[in-house]
Amino acid sequence: MRLTRALLACGAVAGPLFIVLVLIQDYTRPGFDPRRQPLSLLSLGDLGWIQVANFVVTGALYVVSAVGMRRVLRHGRGRAWGPLLIGAFGTGLVVVGLFRTSPGWGYPQGAPTGVPTDAGLSHMLHGVGFFVVLASLIAACFVFARRFATLGEPRWAAFCAVIGVALPAIYVLSGVLSERGENSQPLSLLLRLLALVGWGWAALLAMRLRQETMTARGGLPHRPTR
Repeated sequence: MRLTRALLACGAVAGPLFIVLVLIQDYTRPGFDPRRQPLSLLSLGDLGWIQVANFVVTGALYVVSAVGMRRVLRHGRGRAWGPLLIGAFGTGLVVVGLFRTSPGWGYPQGAPTGVPTDAGLSHMLHGVGFFVVLASLIAACFVFARRFATLGEPRWAAFCAVIGVALPAIYVLSGVLSERGENSQPLSLLLRLLALVGWGWAALLAMRLRQETMTARGGLPHRPTR
């Protein structure tokens, strides 16, 4: 049980760690403007290794957390797909980190001021990784919403469902606003909101499941799975 709590703690710290490191880079990286430039561009330039490490370490922490979730969810709905989807989410983040996007939106200095034009293999695999991240995270939200609803926990069920709806809505909205030519600012800021909401939900879920192990250890009443 102690090992399980340690594994879930990895997921609990992963989201805040990612967001904090992005915010620090947003306002300290020379020539970088978070209002105009997507956070993936932080992987480029002399200091790009910091964001690469941020993607890879955060993804690995979520994969480890998925192992802990599998140890907790031994019965009931979502016991298989829930951990698998969180693990896929973490794996996608690792791919996003290992394969960098192409220069664009004016970063690094001298890059095209608009959409990246050099769509090489690394850029395409970066996009595939992001798709895996978003798709698996959205699916995980609804898997856990159904699980919590089955367990008679309407607040957590509603929370998961709301996040599952919010994530694609934020992504679609960012694309719509970008296509309207608003200097790509909504695209950049909304994608940061996507990370805040999605990564944050995954961290809170790990904390919630970790609390279950603490409750069971303390011998307190615990709602059995069905």
